[in-house]
Amino acid sequence: MFADRTNWNLAPNALSAALTRRRQAGTQLLDLTASNPTECGFPYDEASILHALDQPQALRYQPEPRGLLGARQAVCEYYASRGDQVDPNNIVLTASTSEAYSYVFRLLCNPHDEILVLKPSYPLFDFLSDLQDVALIPYWLQYAHGWFIDFHSLVRALTPRTRAVLLVHPNNPTGSYVRAEELRQLNDLCRERNLALVVDEVFLDYAVNGHKRKTFACNHDVLTFTLSGLSKIAALPQMKVAWIAVSGPEWQAHAAIERLEVIADTYLSLNSPTQWAFPTLFAQRHELQPQILERVRKNWDVLMEETSRVSSWELLDAEGGWYAVLRTKSQEPDEDLAIRLLRQDRVLVHPGHFYDFPVDGHMVLSLITPGAEFRAGVE
Repeated sequence: MFADRTNWNLAPNALSAALTRRRQAGTQLLDLTASNPTECGFPYDEASILHALDQPQALRYQPEPRGLLGARQAVCEYYASRGDQVDPNNIVLTASTSEAYSYVFRLLCNPHDEILVLKPSYPLFDFLSDLQDVALIPYWLQYAHGWFIDFHSLVRALTPRTRAVLLVHPNNPTGSYVRAEELRQLNDLCRERNLALVVDEVFLDYAVNGHKRKTFACNHDVLTFTLSGLSKIAALPQMKVAWIAVSGPEWQAHAAIERLEVIADTYLSLNSPTQWAFPTLFAQRHELQPQILERVRKNWDVLMEETSRVSSWELLDAEGGWYAVLRTKSQEPDEDLAIRLLRQDRVLVHPGHFYDFPVDGHMVLSLITPGAEFRAGVE
């Protein structure tokens, strides 16, 4: 009766099952995986956010496939504040970055075409690609006092069915930005093989050292789709507005925008109230990003302090985002270790295999966990 594309194993993994049992028993946990900023104790300007949704224009239906111009202009003003010029005609609004991925996958790929995806990375990609009948082929990050793209693995992964290279900038969970020399190599490769770049920049503004990093939204060397949204940039995941910024050679970018507009017009999924409210909602980043960055840095300092005391744990370098990767010398499988920490110490962490680390010995922690809980859990 059902399509093969949704034939997923829906049984809870061992860690999820152990977590459910602990919570049903009423156990108070030290949750070092918290990633929802609305539940991490950050103060929001509630009056401003709610007032932005109270607009008479929202009562009228004015369908615009690319999104309302005012909202798209607010995205362009964001890039302008970073020193980059993006045309609002090259912006397509979506309800989420997940939807943005589906648009781009549909635009670029016939059934069973391939997109190269960097690993370790976010596990949601597997589900998104299955739903679009796209095959994800991994290439790898390597660690040597910093993270680097393994271009040998990237080249080996190429086939005649490859349509694009997917990046997260900075990567989740490693916190590594794409370096200038890596960008040059990526552009050369994509130009030579007629491939597109798909770049997720939801954590772009969260550089640990506070320095602004270059966006791909102005990468004109090859056809590039840059994805971001309110969820991380403005810490408002519940408001469900994201975007695709299209750049590249003019003729390719123009053709891509025309086709994306048809895809968007087919669904018209983005609701009017959040589009009218978007400029005000997006402006919340000015208040929320400093709070988040302050907590990320403080929790990072706690991790450095605690890992310096023991030889069995190592904190791996990161440049941005709000996750940290710990490497352990333990020979215990990641999931077994995570379950043991949960059972014995009431500490919840994510095992590295959730993010497709190729070997055991990695744990992933969220740096936006409230400070006192974070310190107690790390200790």
